[in-house]
Amino acid sequence: MSEAFRGEFTQKVDGKARVLIPAAFRRVLEAGDPDSPRKRIVIVYGDERRKFAECYTIAGAQRLEALIRRKPIGSPERRLLERNMITLSATVEIDDDGRIVLPPKVREKIGMSAQDGGEAVLAGSLDTFQLWKADVYEADILRAAEAELAALPEDMDILSLLGDLPEV
Repeated sequence: MSEAFRGEFTQKVDGKARVLIPAAFRRVLEAGDPDSPRKRIVIVYGDERRKFAECYTIAGAQRLEALIRRKPIGSPERRLLERNMITLSATVEIDDDGRIVLPPKVREKIGMSAQDGGEAVLAGSLDTFQLWKADVYEADILRAAEAELAALPEDMDILSLLGDLPEV
């Protein structure tokens, strides 16, 4: 995939639980679902430890499925991955206006009710993007950033974490 999900976008969720997918994200989703007339997105809401839902292109979801299939059938690892990444997921279509309807299980996962509407944050993370309730995202991202930076030496450039990698 040549494009990546990057950036963070705060979007209104209307009373019908619809949220607009930013144009930059729609381009990546379209590239990851080239054969479908109506573009789709796979939203994984499993793993109770996470406060967000993870969103995949169709091609990205297929890559994830292939990795899970490499695990031995019946193994604890495969069962855990199947339940949290396959069973606890939803495939939704993007409408002509660039919106998706957040399924009830996704809304429940991120703590958002359809009646209240509210705001969601769509946060890019290269091959996927995360879907958060806005106030939870703001608190969690601040806490995580402080903890991660506190663990590094003060004068360290974070790009040094990449090490000596070949040019891309």
